[in-house]
Amino acid sequence: MNIFRLAGDMTHLASVLVLLLKIHTIKSCAGISLKTQELYALVFVTRYLDIFTDFVSLYNTTMKLVFLGSSLSIVWYMRHHKIVRRSYDKDQDTFRHVLLVVPCLILALVIHEKFTFKEVMWTFSIFLEAVAILPQLVLLQRTRNIDNLTGQYILLLGAYRSLYILNWVYRYFTEPHFVHWITWIAGLVQTLLYADFFYYYFQSWKNNTKLELPA
Repeated sequence: MNIFRLAGDMTHLASVLVLLLKIHTIKSCAGISLKTQELYALVFVTRYLDIFTDFVSLYNTTMKLVFLGSSLSIVWYMRHHKIVRRSYDKDQDTFRHVLLVVPCLILALVIHEKFTFKEVMWTFSIFLEAVAILPQLVLLQRTRNIDNLTGQYILLLGAYRSLYILNWVYRYFTEPHFVHWITWIAGLVQTLLYADFFYYYFQSWKNNTKLELPA
């Protein structure tokens, strides 16, 4: 494992911890899209179908369990916790996420490295992760309600994917025959979706003002 992969994993983990911190300590999910969280839960469920059959390392298995457990628990809190669910703005979080799931599944059935159930589901999870942030970004543009923890959560998610791109670049030049076009293209699309948010986040940081997205 190289430093970019490790940094990406730790940044991803930090994003989850920031969101869980908000939910557990403030008992609020204001500004958080349940649709995005459900998409991430689906991403991890379909990506880690091999968790109990293919052992890679203790680190690998632990991280899979952490992301699976945390994503499912976040969805549960937002849907069922008697206090947290009250802060969820379902009237604004109306992005029809089935419009992301179905095309990603069809694309995975057409474009994959091997036509097996696990491989197609893994490819589907890669495509879906690339666009899973869209309901969250749409919600923020509608409500313009971006508190510090929500902003940090999204920033860390974007940073995680950017670090993974560096990881792929590093591996391309250091490992023979390391070519994964599906992952690379999906990762680039995902990173580009964060570009607008990054711009306004750093503008607010530079000017020491409250983060606001244009309506």
